[in-house]
Amino acid sequence: MAKEKFVRTKPHINVGTIGHVDHGKTTLTSAITKILAKRSLAEAREFDDIDRAPEEKERGITISIYHAEYEPEKRHYAQTDCPGHADYIKNK
Repeated sequence: MAKEKFVRTKPHINVGTIGHVDHGKTTLTSAITKILAKRSLAEAREFDDIDRAPEEKERGITISIYHAEYEPEKRHYAQTDCPGHADYIKNK
């Protein structure tokens, strides 16, 4: 059976949150989804839902990336919340 072809109706923008450890990248991602969820434009994500692995919770840092999507009136966004610690960023 053939799959339906996906048709994008809005411009698409990829957003990456990068920066130093403890500078609020995951907090920003959580806040954006919460604000847009109030307008039914995204699914709200708590901070603990984004940093969900036991080691992330224990250490209080993001280790794996998190992908959020939201779609306000004019655009479709795909946001990637990246770890801030150099040990978890592939650079080669």
